[in-house]
Amino acid sequence: MNYTANPIAIAIFLAFVGFVLGMSFYFARKAKSAEGYFAAGGTIHWFVNGVAFAGDYLSAASFLGICGLIATMGYDGFLYSIGYLAGWIVALFVVAEPMKRLGKYTFTDALDSKFNSKGIQLMAAISTLAVSLFYLIPQMVGAGVLVTPLLGLPHWIGVCMVGAIVITIVATAGMTSTTYVQFLKGGLLIIFSTVLSIAVLNKGLSTEPREETFLPQNLVAADVTPLAEVSDQESGLNFVKLEKDGVANWWIVRGDLLEEAQSKTETGDGETLYNGAPKADARFKSVGLVTELPDGQIETGKVGVFKYFSTIQQSKVVRYPKSSIAKFEDGGDHVMVFVPEVTAGEDLMIPGQKFKIKDGIGKLNFISLMLALFFGTASLPHILIRYYTVPSQRDARKSTIVAIGGIGFFYVLTLFMGLGAMTLGVIDVESGNMSAPLLAKAFSIVLFSVISAIAFATVLGTVSGLIVATSGAIAHDLMDNYMGIKMNDKQKVMAGKIAAFAVGLVAIGLGIAFKGMNVAFLVGWAFAVAASANLPSIIMLLFWKKTTAKGIAFSIGVGMLSALGIILTSPSMYGQYGLDPATAIHKLDNPGIISIPLSFITLVVVSLMTQKDNEGLKYVG
Repeated sequence: MNYTANPIAIAIFLAFVGFVLGMSFYFARKAKSAEGYFAAGGTIHWFVNGVAFAGDYLSAASFLGICGLIATMGYDGFLYSIGYLAGWIVALFVVAEPMKRLGKYTFTDALDSKFNSKGIQLMAAISTLAVSLFYLIPQMVGAGVLVTPLLGLPHWIGVCMVGAIVITIVATAGMTSTTYVQFLKGGLLIIFSTVLSIAVLNKGLSTEPREETFLPQNLVAADVTPLAEVSDQESGLNFVKLEKDGVANWWIVRGDLLEEAQSKTETGDGETLYNGAPKADARFKSVGLVTELPDGQIETGKVGVFKYFSTIQQSKVVRYPKSSIAKFEDGGDHVMVFVPEVTAGEDLMIPGQKFKIKDGIGKLNFISLMLALFFGTASLPHILIRYYTVPSQRDARKSTIVAIGGIGFFYVLTLFMGLGAMTLGVIDVESGNMSAPLLAKAFSIVLFSVISAIAFATVLGTVSGLIVATSGAIAHDLMDNYMGIKMNDKQKVMAGKIAAFAVGLVAIGLGIAFKGMNVAFLVGWAFAVAASANLPSIIMLLFWKKTTAKGIAFSIGVGMLSALGIILTSPSMYGQYGLDPATAIHKLDNPGIISIPLSFITLVVVSLMTQKDNEGLKYVG
């Protein structure tokens, strides 16, 4: 799509970012000690922490990724919402109070409270770094996605901008500033997502496309002479190139008819054409359209919640799933054609568009993803360290309950925003991640500006939390505890700030490299690594007295390496490498179904083999 910056959007965005930075400098004076920098001094009110939990958790994956998946895949995208929310049950009933009781600054503190083990200190710190980096990738990708339509800037500039702002936030005030940024954007995100959802219901459904929406035309095949013909083996579709209105574009062969498609062509001389013309010609439009409403209606007008869902279920919708993109060569040109699919509403409202659960690998991938989402929440380092920001174990539990309420309500809203984007023709086929902000733009430029600024703050808050977690792992776990480099509070804070700067630079590079991948999908990987590396150790430490330090250390290593190994050799990563996904050494995109049980088994076996290590053991710290 052709994005142009809007002065109102720029003004609101700059005001929001300025306010966030102002808060950081204000709270900087409270971050002089290590406890103040890494854990906000344990002084955060439980309600503020609960909303900040929600703000931390409702990251780019929730707002951008899930809405984008629902907009292109229907109910399958909402399954991410269900998995993310269900994970908080584990956090509430298993992790909240013990983490507050056992830890001080980091996740490693809790695991090592009983053992004072170098192995745990090393492996838990490495796990924190690995999970945080995987979680940082989608946040940075989301940042680049947002800045393009908001400010009219390239993706890489958005990624660099987030990196610079976040490094400033973390380096000035640490966890205190991060907490209040998350509190602010968590509350605002829920409020304005509610406003956007109400706008969707008031608009209702219509078969009349918006002016900005691409509406394919049809021609009789016998009446035209194609410039070129191509058969795409992967999609099984045939395409012809036709010249119309002075522009040569690709059409899909549908029996005796030709259907106009949207295409992106990388020419042999380095030029990029959208629908056969330069991007500035604005021929490349947003997509998504209701083609048929029940009882022959043209539009429904304002509808209620249940009427909205039932009407979609009885309708037909044109959507553009990523799986329908055809790629082929036209001489020296690389062509990508976005193929529309007419889908019955009743199929959109049940699983099956993304997760092919009727075949064996599809079932394994789905179960594996749900395991990762369910168990990953209680294993994410940047979530776990938030329990150290409140005064007591009771406050930790209460803040978790507040988080569950806010997060659960928001995830219900993702259904309306995702389906609204699908049916109101606002989807950018190159980036489903932009579905929710572009939906807001269809109603009001002010709403779009506010929503985008909040989404940007969402990225800022989550990235800040992740970088605080990684800086704590480096300064406190690795340097102070594992390496024995004894530092006073001032030195430890300085080490944390230097680590934050370094991690921020790495995050910028990863955000640029993974441009274009759905952020919810990427976060699923972070959850899988977290659940595989961290959850077995947390559970067994709390509920199995025979757990040993070596058992925990080996469990973390095996869980982390097996999850990373499966991810890095997955079909999705083969596509990212520029290789054919069909040639991947296995077909599993989500590792949890293998790596989580393997981590549990490793802990049990190693612990049973090293029981002598526990003789006469007492809690330390």
